[in-house]
Amino acid sequence: MKVKLHREGTNIILIVLFILVVVNALAMRFIDYKPVPITFAVLSTILFLLVLNFFRLPRRHFKGDNDGSVVVSSVDGTVVALEEVYEDEYLHRNCIQLSVFMTIFNVHANWVPVAGDVTYVKHHSGRFLAANLPKSSTDNERSAIVIKTPNGEDILVRQIAGAVARRIVTYVEPGEKVGLDDFIGFIKFGSRVDIFLPLDTEIMVKLGDKTWGGETQVARLNLGAK
Repeated sequence: MKVKLHREGTNIILIVLFILVVVNALAMRFIDYKPVPITFAVLSTILFLLVLNFFRLPRRHFKGDNDGSVVVSSVDGTVVALEEVYEDEYLHRNCIQLSVFMTIFNVHANWVPVAGDVTYVKHHSGRFLAANLPKSSTDNERSAIVIKTPNGEDILVRQIAGAVARRIVTYVEPGEKVGLDDFIGFIKFGSRVDIFLPLDTEIMVKLGDKTWGGETQVARLNLGAK
């Protein structure tokens, strides 16, 4: 699998690298007790590798056949919510909410979960509760994206900031046509993504399952519903 670094991390990576170089140079210059500069160097290397790991961007392609019913996970992470809820921002109906939580060790790029046309994008200011809590879906800083599938089904995707994540980036805009290989955005440092699906959707994961953004099929839409 080919991996590159996400453009959202360029400035952060350069800033972290500069700070670490300065700190280590000062430690080597002014601290005579050698184990201390060595310890600084080891810890700095680990920190820098963690930052690089966070902003990695694997090149992925959904390997199955997409007949218009496929729903893939938008992100890498763990399924933390799978329940019937009333979605009151745009859909105004009962839906299945499928939520995947990301830790700081996961890839934080957000893939498109269903192919179709983007019809709605809106950012909401909010709190920064732990993203694995149920209230984070409606109380936290978040962005909502609605994609209309070729079958005419509206699927709402919600990017949610967490206790550490303070910036949500959304790339898509209303009027765009998107596919499963496209990105909806990026969330920096620990967060979650909710997908709101019709009640007759066939769910293909369970609580606690691990998912891979852009690759793991999490559900199948009922094409005969409309």
